[in-house]
Amino acid sequence: MGLIKAALGSAGGVLADQWKEFFVCDAMPKTVLARKGEKKTGKRSSNTKGSDNVISDGSGLIVADGQCAIITDQGVVAEICAVPGQYTYNSKTEPSLFTGKFGEALKNTFKEVGRRFTYGGEPPKDQRVYYFNTLELMENPFGTANPVPFRVVDSKIGIDLDVSIRCNGYYSYIIDNPIIFYTKVCGNFAGRDYERAELDKQLKTEFIGSLRPGFAKISRLEIRPYEIPDHEEEMLTALNEVLDEKWGRLRGLKLVSIAFQNVDLPEEDQKMLKEVQRNAAFRDPNMAAAHLVGAQAQAMQDAANNKGGAVGAFMGMGMAQGAGGANPASLFQMGQQQQAQQQAQQQAAPAPAPAAGAWTCPSCGKQATGKFCPECGAKKPEDNGWTCSCGAVNKGKFCSNCGAKKPEGAPVYKCDKCGWEPEDPHNPPKFCPECGDPFNDSDKV
Repeated sequence: MGLIKAALGSAGGVLADQWKEFFVCDAMPKTVLARKGEKKTGKRSSNTKGSDNVISDGSGLIVADGQCAIITDQGVVAEICAVPGQYTYNSKTEPSLFTGKFGEALKNTFKEVGRRFTYGGEPPKDQRVYYFNTLELMENPFGTANPVPFRVVDSKIGIDLDVSIRCNGYYSYIIDNPIIFYTKVCGNFAGRDYERAELDKQLKTEFIGSLRPGFAKISRLEIRPYEIPDHEEEMLTALNEVLDEKWGRLRGLKLVSIAFQNVDLPEEDQKMLKEVQRNAAFRDPNMAAAHLVGAQAQAMQDAANNKGGAVGAFMGMGMAQGAGGANPASLFQMGQQQQAQQQAQQQAAPAPAPAAGAWTCPSCGKQATGKFCPECGAKKPEDNGWTCSCGAVNKGKFCSNCGAKKPEGAPVYKCDKCGWEPEDPHNPPKFCPECGDPFNDSDKV
């Protein structure tokens, strides 16, 4: 059983003389997921009194954009076509599988669930055509009736706490695998159409349930709750990973997009987050000193404006400063000490050891390990000298850096294929790490 492209299977281009019936599907509204194909017989049809559930050889099948057609034999998927066009039905050919954009995934699914009945060349008793809406199904609203936990992480200032958020918006999805959708969801549905309304409540509940693990995944990006709408692509990837089992493998559906309209935190969580961020910023003595200076300046302005109690206000400000045990000068001093300690630690840290086979580019001074400089692209210079124990490369009998004499007795090795030099020129590896050439006598310098 298969479908043949009408343009290829027609003789002389007169399709009306060959086709006995037409199976077509008018444009499906956005509320319809699947629709049974309608049989339309013409004047030349020889099956005007036949059953609607029998497809005669030579019948025509029309597939429009945004549609996928499935032919079933005795309730089992026997043919699928997702490429728009006109086709001729032939029960004696193998399944053609015009999978279109669905590709190999749909072919593999067909092999798992589809099988063909031949009936010794006789037509089967029940054949049907179903059309599926493969357009993006949009405008699916969602909203969290109860707060969803969200972990706020900021490794720079040491924040790691949980808050609760409420959000709402819209999501869209598509029928990503019509065979799974037919076999696992709609099947031989009653009536002409299978409506979205039959799945809306279930899908919305599962989508909202996936928000919690989805938020857990994107919280690793260390974003704030109000930044969630700016990371809709990352959120989409996370939710598809969560929904793959229920939507993808069980129903053949896939989440396509998310649009957040609003993301809110309870007032107490907002205050807590701001307070934690502020306190974390004050761990820096310079920040704390600047804040204290600003607070004192504001207190002085308030006291100056209080004509009746200016003296008392200044006294209260001084007592508060004394009770706090800190002043801006001491805090600024602590900040300077910390900066000095950090600079001293950086200066005292040993310079990183050069990598094995490293060389310094003579053009830009960048250190490189390969055959070309990663900064300017200059080729590694050829050198037939020897490497001293201090790391300097020399061509004479004495080291130009420390004055050491060139070692005698032990030969110096250098790859004769690519010019790579081992870190210890007297003890090369068995093979060159740059070109793979084995080290032997021909590599002695």
